[in-house]
Amino acid sequence: MANVKEYSVEEKLNSLVKLQKVESKLDEIKVLKGELPIEVADLEDEIQGLHARQLRIEEEINGITEFMEQKKEAIKEAQAMVKKYESQSENVKNNREFEAINKEIESQQLEIKLCEKHIKDANEEVAEKVGALEKAKKAIAGKESILSGKKGELEKIISTTEKEEKHFNEMAADAKSHVDPRLLTSYEKIRKNYRNGLAVVPVERDACGGCFYSIPPQKQSEIKQRKKVMVCENCGRILIDSDLTDTVEIK
Repeated sequence: MANVKEYSVEEKLNSLVKLQKVESKLDEIKVLKGELPIEVADLEDEIQGLHARQLRIEEEINGITEFMEQKKEAIKEAQAMVKKYESQSENVKNNREFEAINKEIESQQLEIKLCEKHIKDANEEVAEKVGALEKAKKAIAGKESILSGKKGELEKIISTTEKEEKHFNEMAADAKSHVDPRLLTSYEKIRKNYRNGLAVVPVERDACGGCFYSIPPQKQSEIKQRKKVMVCENCGRILIDSDLTDTVEIK
């Protein structure tokens, strides 16, 4: 069975300090990127929605155009029927036939007027849809232009920090491997509780380096001995002496 190395409290604290400093460097890179990753993702979602809207409007225009073509065909058919009935009216034998044919002609003429009204209304609707389509296209073009700029900024930052970020991620993984799992869990939980991500802080001017809560001399003495992990009673951060902070350098 392989022997698992036991690390002293001082070694664990040393690894925690190293981990904190490395992750603080990674936090600086995140700050450098700022809100760009979120802004890029939001813009991509917005553009996707606008494209869906554009497609929907185009489908609606196609549907209305198809409807107008059907009405135009109906007009042609009605006009043909009018000519047919007008031709038949020349050979009627009595008033009854004449009136029947006239009713058919009036009916077809009414159908023509109704179709023309439908076409007019449809044309107005198409004009509105075309206007909406143009607005959607302009919105897409504007958003894509902004997205291109944001992506360019983000890619530039990534290209300049990629090696550094990879290096620090490897260092963080190595430091974590030297920390007790339960202590690491506590560390990560504390980091999430504070916006600045500081879970391990030195005692400076007799106070916690995180919340500036006063640390009693006896506790400061215990912290310097590095015999056990000490935490701030006020904020819960892990406390270390300033000498230990100074001895850990991150390159």
